[in-house]
Amino acid sequence: MRVVSLVPSLTEAVAVTLPGALVGVTDWCSHPADLSAARIGGTKNPKVDRIVSLAPDLVLANEEENRAADLDALRTAGLDVLVTEVRSVPQALAELARVLTACGAPDRPAWLARAEAAWASLPAPAERATAVVPIWRRPWMVLGRDTFAGDVLARLGVDHLHAGHPERYPRVPLEELRAAAPDLVVLPDEPYRFTADDGPEAFWDPPCALVSGRHLTWYGPSLTEAPRVLAGALRAARR
Repeated sequence: MRVVSLVPSLTEAVAVTLPGALVGVTDWCSHPADLSAARIGGTKNPKVDRIVSLAPDLVLANEEENRAADLDALRTAGLDVLVTEVRSVPQALAELARVLTACGAPDRPAWLARAEAAWASLPAPAERATAVVPIWRRPWMVLGRDTFAGDVLARLGVDHLHAGHPERYPRVPLEELRAAAPDLVVLPDEPYRFTADDGPEAFWDPPCALVSGRHLTWYGPSLTEAPRVLAGALRAARR
C-alpha cells in the first residue's frame, strides 16, 4: 500500500503503525522525527502533480485541513481520496481506526488502544473553568463552535466561552476577549506559536496556560498522553 497523507496527525498515525507505507507527506508533517517520505507542499496548497506522480493507492485528507478543490483535482486524476471528519475525541478515535484499516493495518495498533483507554478512564473534573482559546493573533482568532480542541478541553474541565459562536474559528477583537472575563486563557503553540513572551502580555488578570498544540489539536499517537500533558499545563496555570 502506497499512501500520501495531507494531514500531519494522520501522517504520524500511519508512520507509527505501518512503517514504509507513506510515500508522500506535507511540509507540515513533523512527526515522527525520522519520517522519510517525499514532501508534496502544504496542507492548503499541495502539489497535485507531484502527488499524482507518486502513484499512491490512497490519499488521506481532512475536511477542515484540506481544500475541496485540491481533493477534487486528485479525484479527477484518478486517485482514491479518504476524507476524515474529526470534531470530538470519540470521532477522532473512530476515524483513526477507519484510516488505519483503509491503509492495510491488520489489527488495531496498541497505541490506539492505549489512547482509547486514556480518554475512557479520564476522571470527571473536580471543578470547571471558563477560558478563551486564541489560535492566532494579528488578527486575534479563537476556538468557536464544534471543534476537536474544544471537545478535548471540555473533557478536561475547561469550557471555552466561544463554543456557541456561529463560526468555528471566529475573529474576535482583543478587547472583547478581555471583556469576556474568562478564568484562564489557553495559548497553544500552533497554529500560531504562542510563547511566554508572545501572547500572555495581551491579557491582564486571567492566568495563561501555555499548552502543546500537538496535544490539543492533533489526533494520533499524541492522544495517548494528551490527557496527562494538557491537564498538567492547565493545573500549573491556575496555581
